[in-house]
Amino acid sequence: METTTSGLQLNTRRRWLADAVELLSSMRFAICLLAMIAIASVIGTVLKQNEPMNNYVNQFGPFWFEVFNKLGLYNVYSVWWFLLIMAFLVVSTSLCIVRNAPKMLKDVRSWRENVREQSLRNFHHKAEWQASMPAADFIRYAVARLHAAGYRTKVVSKGEAGDAALVTAKRGGASKWGYIFAHSAIVIICLGGLLDSDLPIRFQEKMYGKTPFEGSGIIAQIPAEHRLGEGNPSFRGNTFIPEGSSSNTAILQRSKGVLIQELPFTIQLDKFVIEHYSTGMPKLFASHVTVIDHDTGKRFATVIKVNQPLIHKGMAVYQSSFDDGGSKLKLVGYPMSGNASTTFAIAGEVGGSTPLEKGHAGDYTVEWSGFRPFNVENMANNGQDVRAVNAGQSFNERFSTSLNKQFGSAAKGADSKVFKNIGPSVQYKLRDKTGQAREFHNYMLPVETEAGEVFLAGVRDSPSEGFRYLRIPADDNGSVDEWMRLRAALMNPDLRAEAARRYAERALTGSDAATASLREQLRASALRGLGIFAGAEQDAGYIAVSRFLQKVPAAQQEKAAEIFMKILNGTLWDLWQAARAKDGLKPAEGNEKHAQFMQVAANALADSFAYGAPVYLQLKDFTEVKASVLQVTRSPGKNIVYLGCLLLVLGIFAMLYIRERRVWIWVKSGEPSNAHALMAMNAQRKTLDFDKEFTTLTQQLKQSGAGAPEKPVN
Repeated sequence: METTTSGLQLNTRRRWLADAVELLSSMRFAICLLAMIAIASVIGTVLKQNEPMNNYVNQFGPFWFEVFNKLGLYNVYSVWWFLLIMAFLVVSTSLCIVRNAPKMLKDVRSWRENVREQSLRNFHHKAEWQASMPAADFIRYAVARLHAAGYRTKVVSKGEAGDAALVTAKRGGASKWGYIFAHSAIVIICLGGLLDSDLPIRFQEKMYGKTPFEGSGIIAQIPAEHRLGEGNPSFRGNTFIPEGSSSNTAILQRSKGVLIQELPFTIQLDKFVIEHYSTGMPKLFASHVTVIDHDTGKRFATVIKVNQPLIHKGMAVYQSSFDDGGSKLKLVGYPMSGNASTTFAIAGEVGGSTPLEKGHAGDYTVEWSGFRPFNVENMANNGQDVRAVNAGQSFNERFSTSLNKQFGSAAKGADSKVFKNIGPSVQYKLRDKTGQAREFHNYMLPVETEAGEVFLAGVRDSPSEGFRYLRIPADDNGSVDEWMRLRAALMNPDLRAEAARRYAERALTGSDAATASLREQLRASALRGLGIFAGAEQDAGYIAVSRFLQKVPAAQQEKAAEIFMKILNGTLWDLWQAARAKDGLKPAEGNEKHAQFMQVAANALADSFAYGAPVYLQLKDFTEVKASVLQVTRSPGKNIVYLGCLLLVLGIFAMLYIRERRVWIWVKSGEPSNAHALMAMNAQRKTLDFDKEFTTLTQQLKQSGAGAPEKPVN
């Protein structure tokens, strides 16, 4: 049977109908549809599907977000054009089966016994010889040999007088079934996929007025028009359950809001268990749940793990992920503006919000967005602080490094990996009265670096950015108190003046008039340097220092920078001592540890001006509450898809590994004790194995008697 790419030829006077049916049933059209589905599947794999729309806006920007949204790329497998392609593929493949399957089945049943002797001589693979036995005995011998080789045979009398016979044999007819199975599998898989799509939900939205819910509130209070009944035939949603809580609904994400799917049972999370690898990646997470059936009231306990779902009432409940379930947090707030150095206590719950008192930070609200009880980070090179100043660099190089690596990064290089748990962290947003917000990520415990122990305080302006980390040095008590005291002193003009006076007196101790004049000049320079660093003139930190030095002639900048930094570092030391004296504390010892503390503190002071927060919140205590995210699905097309996959495997195996072969042997009576045999063999795919099989079968048949072939074997 010949293979053609043309479609079903419909016998009708309507030419457009005939052309449409021919196109739909043609192989070229089906291949184009498969290519389009493959491209759409690649898009659906690369681009995360069914994410909140804000994530796509942050990722692509407003313009491309609208373009991709119009094309439906955020939900490729449910968009109208993808479902239309699937429907056309089902129709096209079905027409191909209708057109070709009857011909193939007829060909499988056919023995092709109407061949003639001359036709056999035109075959490429043929042989002809004299057998030294009567024709009847040779026919029985040939049939036995063919049966032993796996062929089915049929003997047909030929010739008017019945003096000739045709032995026809066939093998590998199942290859035709491979075509039927493979094409039927495509139809079955597509139908199963359509059953598992959101077509039932769209139907309910169209016919029953179901609309997505776009607000916020308690699930139990959401109106009925935003809820789907337990009889919904197909859906895929998530349910979020904190430890000790329960849920009888699932959330279905839609392009505009969510739909609430009612479940015929309640899932109560008794305990959530999570284990980790040394790298901090989850190794195992499982939900110990109690299921309560609404119809019978029966309760049973089970464990839901990854790849070990709960199957109940035709629904599958999978372990999808985990999250914080509303951990209770206690923090201490440090004001970051003005001269304030007093702390205040603040508490919150993950997922909630807490207003800041106006006396501490103005009109702000803290939105608690996340908490992690531990964080495993790559602390290669002893957690080297990429913001640390290298003493071997020039001042300009240090400034370049400082500006190019503003705030640095909490992530370490990938050259070497040393994983270490650096303790709990809290994530929150500070939102002002205009609705603008920045997100912060602060660690509870100090992290060991080459520059000493530092507290990491991350900040970012939008979720699409990575966190930039301010590194606050830990003092002798392992806290941020001394750095906060130094920062508050830097904002105090009186303490800056006292620090400049102390520095000048410490640097120049003489009592003569010349020394006193130089001391006054040094005091004024130190005071102005502190003012520039504190932002009294315009900018603040090292940026302000760099701009001030740009006014110095280029030839003198290097020397001026060294003098400026020497005075600044010395004055900062005296500023710290003045702040401690003001608070009734004894002076800090002038040792190497405190010198290192001052170096990191100066960098942190410079970076703090870009921190962008009125307060720094440090986690002090917490009560963790875990939560499990379960995916609930009803997939009536799943078993249909499994059947299609089985048929597809069988069909491809049959088409690739089963070869149809046919053998014809024309036998005529010759001399009383001899038979004349003409053999021909054919296969759809000519291979080296086929040539070898033809040669072997010919040699076996010729062993029935002596006699050389009249024509060479091809």
